[in-house]
Amino acid sequence: MASAKLTPLGIAVLELLHEKPMHPYEMAQLMRERYVDTRVNVKAGSLYHTVERLHRNGFLEVVDTQRDGRRPERTVYGMTQAGLDEFNQRGRELLGDLTKEYPAYLSGLAVIDELGREASLLELEHRVTRLRAGVAADQAVLDRLAADGTPEIYWLDWRYQCDQRKFELEWTERLLEDLRSGRIPFQDNHHEPILKLITGEDDDERKTS
Repeated sequence: MASAKLTPLGIAVLELLHEKPMHPYEMAQLMRERYVDTRVNVKAGSLYHTVERLHRNGFLEVVDTQRDGRRPERTVYGMTQAGLDEFNQRGRELLGDLTKEYPAYLSGLAVIDELGREASLLELEHRVTRLRAGVAADQAVLDRLAADGTPEIYWLDWRYQCDQRKFELEWTERLLEDLRSGRIPFQDNHHEPILKLITGEDDDERKTS
């Protein structure tokens, strides 16, 4: 059945269904436990919508319905052969293909000179503080994963993200030092019109002329 490519959340759903059939609530619980939300935007509404779309496309099938007391009935889904084929194809693309990405940080770096020394250094200091907290939190999770014996192949995505955050921290710390020391100088002439506007220099000149 022809369909759009699997979304990251769709991949995450089919990834779980390799283990066993599940209902969406169980999927959401497991995604939280396994930190899937660090690489995929996981929200209850979007998860149920994704499951419905996968079912509509023939990638999932209903294998059971469960009722627990007075709670609403839960539909248990399993992966079809079409779902497995689509998962394998998209997984190979994600792993092997290079795609152009546009991180927001790059756009921030591009406007440093226009923002000026004071504002840029302040925001970079804020970024370093947040990155340090993130790296510390990452390490706590890595230590727990290693201690509980979770096979490393199941958290390669997490390890990659942790290393990426650590690299960004180290790189940003070096940038801060380069900007503070003047090794990378600001081009102050870019800010002359803005300074005149703020200080009213032009008005004073007009008054004295």
